[in-house]
Amino acid sequence: MSSEEQIVAEGTITLVLPGTMFRVELDRQHTVLAHISGKMRKRFIRLNRGDRVKLEMSPYDLSKARIIYRLK
Repeated sequence: MSSEEQIVAEGTITLVLPGTMFRVELDRQHTVLAHISGKMRKRFIRLNRGDRVKLEMSPYDLSKARIIYRLK
């Protein structure tokens, strides 16, 4: 696995925190702290509790993630 590879997962937002941070529960019952990617912030994509999202995680720190897409 190269250092450029990201782990992509899906989850549900369980808690909205200040500063565009979110607590997301993955499908495997694992909870991570996530922030919004730059493109979502630029396009003013709103996220609420209960929304399904797609995440990118680094293989080095599985407790933090970046939200890259809001699923329907």
